[in-house]
Amino acid sequence: MDKKAKILVVEDENDINKLLCTILENKRYKTRAAFSGTEALMCVKNEWWDMILLDLMIPGISGEEVIVKIREITEAPIIVISAKTSKKTKVELLEKGADDFICKPFDLEEAVARVNSNLRRYLEFSTNEKKKNRDNILYYKDISLNIESKEVKVGQNIVALTAKEFALLKLLLTNPNKVYSKSNIFESIWGEEFLGDDNTVNVHVSRLRKKLSIANNSQDYIETIWAMGYKLRK
Repeated sequence: MDKKAKILVVEDENDINKLLCTILENKRYKTRAAFSGTEALMCVKNEWWDMILLDLMIPGISGEEVIVKIREITEAPIIVISAKTSKKTKVELLEKGADDFICKPFDLEEAVARVNSNLRRYLEFSTNEKKKNRDNILYYKDISLNIESKEVKVGQNIVALTAKEFALLKLLLTNPNKVYSKSNIFESIWGEEFLGDDNTVNVHVSRLRKKLSIANNSQDYIETIWAMGYKLRK
């Protein structure tokens, strides 16, 4: 587990806040103290946090409302610390987006164990999601192609492609150094035998070039290799 995970401690009672921060820092976590709902939201909007410990009875914006607003910003785990211990309260908090609940007065070892457990699950999930996204996205220069969502971007500009244009770009991005003959392209994308009709491939390459150029006219992405075919330009 990342020993430098950042935890925001939202608790208006100074002694409890200081105690939690000290314990967590002794476990090699980074902490910041917040003492109101307003301050908590400011911290979440301005910084990335791996976890939020949140008391319900805080001044300013209520703890319940803070949970809802935090969920609009981040999926980082929220552990509620509260003297409100009814089953109804816990269920409502979980439905609002909380991940766990620690009852006051709390046992320090249990509190640390819950922090460790929730952080471990969150960080493992985040790592797997990043790997999944990395495996599903092809990059070349400032082009990104998401295989799963079918989204293509040039820089921050989304480029709308037809299914065949998408397949053509994906083919080129899969092996940027390879020269693809027109027969390679046709048979790969259309799934039919190439009978020497260049026009279909030429038209689709031309349309793809035009759309990429509109998104960034300072780059020429596709190179024509005379008498051979096409490849991505270095």
